[in-house]
Amino acid sequence: MHSSSSKSQKIPKGIQGAWQGGPCPQCGDDMPANLVHCQSCRALLNSELTEDSVEIPQFVPLKEIDPFQIVSARGLYVKCPGCREDLRIHAKFKNKNVACRHCDQVFFYDKSVKSVALYSNCPHCEKELRASLNYVGKHVVCRFCSGPLLLTD
Repeated sequence: MHSSSSKSQKIPKGIQGAWQGGPCPQCGDDMPANLVHCQSCRALLNSELTEDSVEIPQFVPLKEIDPFQIVSARGLYVKCPGCREDLRIHAKFKNKNVACRHCDQVFFYDKSVKSVALYSNCPHCEKELRASLNYVGKHVVCRFCSGPLLLTD
């Protein structure tokens, strides 16, 4: 006599003691095939197994990471109004008179001075970054360590 049941599944060759699916013997919740422990009550599903025959790895939570780090500009690269050379000026000099190191022209450093790029340190690897102002407010990655960043000015 040949009987077919929708609940019975063939156990793959080489897998001894595999759970065939069905209600948990302890709590009665329906469990899928090939489990070792009940997902509800953690009881062993197969009577052929013993607690010491199944090693359950210790749960180790992974460190949460931020999707990106916010990076504020430490300063800007600007064009000297006199000689048009790039100058690296720290943000602390904003709204003050500064002198070009190439042509010695003194000018007032404010928003009217043409900015070229910003500079700051990567919070992941601490290396100095220079980024075009086109990337301010956008998600980028550090060119040294590929750490995710959000640039602000």
